[in-house]
Amino acid sequence: MAFSGDGGICMKVLILAGGLGTRLSEETDLIPKPLVKIGGKPILWHIMKRYSAFGYNDFVILLGYKGHMIKEYFANNNENNWDITFLDTGQKTDTGGRIKRAAQHIDNQTFMLTYGDGLADINLIQLLSFHQKHGGLATMTSVQLASRFGILEIGDEERVTQFKEKPKENEAWINGGFFICEPGILNYIKNDSTTFEKDPLATLTEDGKLFTYRHHGFWKCMDTLRDKRELDELAKSDSPPWIYKK
Repeated sequence: MAFSGDGGICMKVLILAGGLGTRLSEETDLIPKPLVKIGGKPILWHIMKRYSAFGYNDFVILLGYKGHMIKEYFANNNENNWDITFLDTGQKTDTGGRIKRAAQHIDNQTFMLTYGDGLADINLIQLLSFHQKHGGLATMTSVQLASRFGILEIGDEERVTQFKEKPKENEAWINGGFFICEPGILNYIKNDSTTFEKDPLATLTEDGKLFTYRHHGFWKCMDTLRDKRELDELAKSDSPPWIYKK
């Protein structure tokens, strides 16, 4: 079994990078969402840099919308000497279909998987250790989001009984990406139109094969222009939270 330079097991890192990014249309009308820059570098570069810091340098980028631009960027900017495979999975293919199309690159081995628009300070060695212990087919990183608004509890006669300003504790845990998957998950994906986050994950749950790693640190998805601006400010700071420090 091969190991990475940081003590982790070497494996492919699949990154979903083919969506339209319609809620960020101010940027994505011209470029694909993974190429939107924060701190002068595409968000995709920052994601790959996080994996690379733990010794994971073998990437499969699942392309779709304006995928040729992602290829062109790394053809001219692969200063990290990453091993990158670009897989054109079709513009209309859904997330599950994109993953299934990468079957030949997975080579029946455990692999990592994430989205091309989310950053976190997750410890990938701890994530892998958790995955190896539970014996399931997939580990999904889950995160909690603090509400941007105060939450009201309303009683009789529409009387406010409690007001909590921007609570986080006890809120629902959501899919934060940063998966580790066994090749068996491909059997849960039917075709190009399969949305990974729907039937496959629901069926894995029913079968007791999906586990979650609760991440309590930094996580942010670049879903809107506001998110992009916030990430850009963090990237320009002295210590962006997703930069790995040994």
